[in-house]
Amino acid sequence: MTARRHYITTTIPYVNAHPHLGFALELVQADTLARHRRWRGDHVRLLSGTDDNSLKNVLAAEVEGVEVRALVDRNAEAFAALRGPLTLSLDDFIRTSSDPRHRIGVERLWRRCAAAGDLYRKEYKGLYCVGCEQFCTEDELVAGRCPEHGTEPELVTEENWFFRLSRHADRLHDLIAGGTLRIEPAARRNEVLALIEGGLHDFSVSRSHTRARGWGIPVPDDPSQVVYVWWDALGNYVTSLGYGTGDAAYEQWWVSSERRIHLVGKGVVRFHAVYWPAMLLSAGLPLPTDILVHDYLTVDGRKISKSGGTTVDPVALADAYGTDAVRWWLLREVPRVGDADFTRERLIARADADLAGGLGNLVHRIVTMVHRYRGGAVPLLGADQFAVATLLDVCRKAPGRIDAALADFDFRHATGAVWSIVEEANRCIDTTRPWELARAERQGNAGAAERLDAVLAALVTACRVLADEVQLFIPDAAARIAQQVTSVDGSLPPAHPIFPRLQDSTRQPEHP
Repeated sequence: MTARRHYITTTIPYVNAHPHLGFALELVQADTLARHRRWRGDHVRLLSGTDDNSLKNVLAAEVEGVEVRALVDRNAEAFAALRGPLTLSLDDFIRTSSDPRHRIGVERLWRRCAAAGDLYRKEYKGLYCVGCEQFCTEDELVAGRCPEHGTEPELVTEENWFFRLSRHADRLHDLIAGGTLRIEPAARRNEVLALIEGGLHDFSVSRSHTRARGWGIPVPDDPSQVVYVWWDALGNYVTSLGYGTGDAAYEQWWVSSERRIHLVGKGVVRFHAVYWPAMLLSAGLPLPTDILVHDYLTVDGRKISKSGGTTVDPVALADAYGTDAVRWWLLREVPRVGDADFTRERLIARADADLAGGLGNLVHRIVTMVHRYRGGAVPLLGADQFAVATLLDVCRKAPGRIDAALADFDFRHATGAVWSIVEEANRCIDTTRPWELARAERQGNAGAAERLDAVLAALVTACRVLADEVQLFIPDAAARIAQQVTSVDGSLPPAHPIFPRLQDSTRQPEHP
């Protein structure tokens, strides 16, 4: 099979504060998709970064009494540092305020849209939500407040550059309705189609230099304005590839990739599924192929948010409970549709039940039996598959089930396919009762010895399949499992615990 190219991106968050678990969810989902396609033999480029050129960042610096550059550099570093605690396989990380690739690419994109006749300047008066970094209409507010941030927008009057979004409405609708631009899950696609059918209005794509406090990329040929933060930020998906610099990566990963995949939260669907594709249509550039939308993590029913004061530190969680526990909870607990409420107790319960008590206990149990009954040597998987045919069949089918689930952006079902191996292996042990076969073998029953070999061989095979497939989700643990079931000089290493039990742990995260 010919290897395909997959360009996978996360959104780039504002750096007005340190990262929270809600963004870690998106990073871990994107990393899992990237690892999956690499493991299946495809070429992958995984991108994340930070949105530095936001008014939110400027206001946060003013509150702290520090220079904007100092705040942005400090917080952006915290986002870049998530690579370690979350075991991320990022290929690139872009910062919009300092990466030399970015500004030149934004300028080129602006000029392409201007040349298409899609940019014009006019005076505008409207309600502006700093949290969303966008103008709001009255009917979008709830009791006069932004439904996303719960704040009252400010009335702003100024002259800005506008983008002719309305010109591209019909084309956008056709691309989304026909599946050329795929939006998952279907409920989000339907929301976008309804938004377009309700009529798209041109939107402001610049801010006055004064209101932006001079922070941001100047509008080409108009230094009185800076480029609107969303126009600026959305461009990162191509500027990071050298769009504007002539870098071959742009042709390789944007133009030539079979899949151009954006992972986004439900709060920014409009920007990624409407504004961004329209900008690309205007500039004559290829569109993304997939926009995969996740819902929110909450605490006590409230969205995890930097600005909302509801936050959970993913680094503190990983330090306290381990990367495996954090990644597994995010992938196993969070539904494809609907918000998920986080608590430390739920993370601990899931890790102890699935990892320590489930997967880890299974591997330890099997390796111990191989040492007890065969001196650590793994029998060959022979033709006599006494009572293990079902287990081997589950192992054979699991990769295909994972492929289908991840193609559908369903991490619960993907981890469920892994879990089916754990369940069937435990069922196989309970059914075949290797300890009884070993007793019969000691009593001279040759058939029992043959059957015990078949059972042990199948169980170790299951562990090796688990090591292969679980690496997509919890790569650190996968390496430990692989080491445990890999023969060295003809024998498996002695069994040792793979996961700690967390229930009685005295470790506490900084932000529970």
